[in-house]
Amino acid sequence: MPDIRLRIVLDRGRLGPGKVELMEQIHKLGSISAAGRALGMSYRRAWALVEEANALFDHPLIEKHHGGKAGGGASLTPLGHAVVSGYRELESATLNAAEDLLREWQSQK
Repeated sequence: MPDIRLRIVLDRGRLGPGKVELMEQIHKLGSISAAGRALGMSYRRAWALVEEANALFDHPLIEKHHGGKAGGGASLTPLGHAVVSGYRELESATLNAAEDLLREWQSQK
């Protein structure tokens, strides 16, 4: 079955599957570098996507925790959680709305 990759163009940039998947991995793993590794991206690319994601809104989506006795890490802010959840809802609604058309196109092979 064909798939749809949702990309939302906002005034300050784009929100798409790469940033959202990275944010989900940050939430799961608690680290930007670990999240990047899990997705097969370089440390530099992961940090660049975090900076881009944080620049999309007036408040950050990802909070960075500096090292120290307990170590560093990262987590999603409440806004970050809301953005990921909203993105996944839009993605699901888009796929549901397009399901019949995609099935028709697939049968035209």
